[in-house]
Amino acid sequence: MMIKMKKLLSLEQFLELRLSEENKIVFTNGCFDIIHTGHVEYLFKAKGLGDLLVIGLNSDFSVKKIKGNKRPINSQQDRAYILNALECVDYIIIFNEKTPANLILSIKPAIHVKGGDYKEEDLPEAGLVRSYGGEVIIIPYKKGYSTTELIEKIKKIF
Repeated sequence: MMIKMKKLLSLEQFLELRLSEENKIVFTNGCFDIIHTGHVEYLFKAKGLGDLLVIGLNSDFSVKKIKGNKRPINSQQDRAYILNALECVDYIIIFNEKTPANLILSIKPAIHVKGGDYKEEDLPEAGLVRSYGGEVIIIPYKKGYSTTELIEKIKKIF
């Protein structure tokens, strides 16, 4: 039984919702190529920071630009499907650029969240978020849970 992807919207569809100003929007972005415990824990923590969790999901094209031609392992539709099934995720917007700057400018989330494998000073979008009064929060990285580590573990088995 396939679930409906009610949470997957275009940016235009999301903006048409005209969400209440009272909703504290938390935004994060990423490839979410092979979703694992680290991702799920991170997303639940992110959701706990506000009312709505919006994920900017890198498109297949975008992932290839960032990670190289061997990625993504799972298609953007498959990655969105899994994210859609998570209770903590409210909306998913797929984007083609290397960074989510255009999404952030359009949505203006109260909080932009990234995982602890990033430093705020290294995030190109951090200044953008602060420019309109938003906050950048780094959620500590869960050691041993990364897609790259998972791929390496699989390679050792085969």
